[in-house]
Order: sequence, then structure tokens, then C-alpha cells
Amino acid sequence: MHKDCLVFVGSLNREAPYFQGARGVGLSVYSFDETTLETRKLAEAHDVDNPTFLSVTPDGSHVYANSEVFTWREGTVSAYSFDRASGALTYLNKQPSLGSITAHNSITRDGTKLLVANYGMGEGGPDRAVAVYGLEESGALSAPLASVSHSGSGPNAARQERSHAHSITETIAGGTAIVADLGIDRLVSYRIGHAGNLAKLTESALPSGAGPRHLALHPNGRFVFVMNELDSTIVAMALDEASGKLTLIDAKPAVPAEARDSNHCADIQISPDGRFVYGSNRGHDSVVIMAVDQQTGSLSLVGYISCGGATPRNLALTPSGGHLFSANQNADRISIFARDAETGILTDTGRAIEIGTPMCVKIVR
Repeated sequence: MHKDCLVFVGSLNREAPYFQGARGVGLSVYSFDETTLETRKLAEAHDVDNPTFLSVTPDGSHVYANSEVFTWREGTVSAYSFDRASGALTYLNKQPSLGSITAHNSITRDGTKLLVANYGMGEGGPDRAVAVYGLEESGALSAPLASVSHSGSGPNAARQERSHAHSITETIAGGTAIVADLGIDRLVSYRIGHAGNLAKLTESALPSGAGPRHLALHPNGRFVFVMNELDSTIVAMALDEASGKLTLIDAKPAVPAEARDSNHCADIQISPDGRFVYGSNRGHDSVVIMAVDQQTGSLSLVGYISCGGATPRNLALTPSGGHLFSANQNADRISIFARDAETGILTDTGRAIEIGTPMCVKIVR
């Protein structure tokens, strides 16, 4: 039986001084057959600026793209619909993100809201760390329903001079959002109100200078895995759903010791069965594979594999868990790996999507 997926890609199309070129087109949609490994371009939208992060509804009918444009005091978030039958991407609307360097977004589990994190650079503008939007019946975005700001700094003067919210992720149980703030080495938990308001629950500290970036959630809801960009580690944490508090279980380096000084971790994904986590390493240009102890949440190294390019900014697993995609920003290539469900090992298939400056890839059935 053929296993067809939709693959949504955001690629850089406007220059920024902290990226190495902008050779992309914006927003693209591909089909992917897991049996034949064939990919086929279905649609493109060139009218969105620097869609560095995307979220897609489970049925693939709507996509939400952050625009991260250097010098803008506010980024934007754009809504598109996608029609499978016609292969048409249709712009719906956009809203201001209420902060600069808009870095991440996620759809709530009930499908009613979009959560957005702004990395933030400099001062001025609304400078909000997080904003919440309603999702209308058409898929369009409402005006912002709520927002919050963060303050503080960390020991890395070059990267932690202020708060830098890098991602926002709702827990498995739903109703609680965890913000990874790279600038203050903290995970900040919020209760999401029915009207979109955010009530702060608690802050959970990470090791000084860690620089938390992205999270992966274990399917059992008890464990959270954090990719730390600045010290190149992956940490496992225990989640108390009632309080939102996260407690450190384990920490492991994401790269060999000799590579840590020149590496910056990026994304983290977890297999559908929760047995393995995968992290992307920019600098070492690898994907690290860790096995997860299902009882304790502790991590053990399985190994590393070349990302098949350079600067693996984002990873995505197919819904079956059979394949992993690595968006290699500076190689203009999304590499496709086969995944062994029993061992967690990745094997480069030699297949790829060739596209300029891929920044984000999302896959749905």
C-alpha cells in the first residue's frame, strides 16, 4: 500500500545578516510516497517573506507561516489554505506577531488557536515574547487574543543579553504551553485560557548558558526533551502537568567533545513510539540519535549520522516514523533518511528535495 504524505517547506527569500544567503522561494508543498520515495512539487507561494517556521493542520488543509525579517520591529504570521484536489495554496490573511524575529509557532491540540514565539532583537516595538491568535472557521487568523513579555539575561553576553523566546509547545495533555527561552535559560509554563489568555504557572531553570531552543514531547506526557543550542546538549525533564514544573532527569552532549565549541544545536524530534529522539547539529552537520528509557526518561547515545548537507536547521518525521527529513539550510537540500523503528538508526536514501535555503519542513499524512 502506498503511503502518501504532504510535505510543507518554508525557504528563505530575503537576506538577513545572520543567515548565509537567501535562495529560497517562500512556501512550497510537495507530495512524498514512502514506498517509492518519490517527491513531487504540488504548489508554491512566493508572496510570503522569510517563512522560517511553519505549522500545518493535521489534515494538511491550512498552513501558518512566520515571517522573520531582519530590522522589522514586528514579524507577521500568515495563514494559507491548501486544496489537495487542485494543488492550490491560497492566501487567507496575516497578523502582526507583536515582536521581532518571529521564530516559532504551534497549533493548539483542540485546533482553535495558534501560539507564536518571538525571539526578539534589540529594543522597540511591542517586544512581546509570545502571542496567541484564534483560528477562524475559514482557517484565517484572528487579531491577537493575548501576549506576554519576558525579561532577564544569561551568562553568554553575545547571545543571552536579553530574553529570546525560541519556541512554544503545548503539552500532550493540552491546556499548558511551555516556552523555551534561550536568553534566560528557562522553560516558562503557561495555562492557556479558553479565551486565549496566558496565565503564568512557573519557570523551570536549565543549566546556566544552555540556551534552550526546541522541545520534543514523549507520547506518555510525562517526559519533555529539550535541545539546548548554546551548550550543545539534550536534556530530559519530568513534567508535572498540574503545576507545569519541569525537573531535570538527564543531560547528554549532542555532539562529540571536540565539536562542541563550533556547534549550535537546532531542532529535536521524537519517534511516534517515544523510543528515540533525533537532534540536528549545525557545525557538526549531523543528526544525533538518542534512545529513551521508557520508564525513567533517561537518554543513551545511539550515534550520529551526517545530515547529508550543511546546517541542518529543522527536522521532520513522517507520521509513520519510517522516514526523517533534514532541512539543510546551507546545502539547498532536504535530505531523506530511512529510519529503523527497532534500532532508531537512520540510513541516507540518497533522495532529497532540492530547494534553496530550506528553513522548516512539516509532514502530514
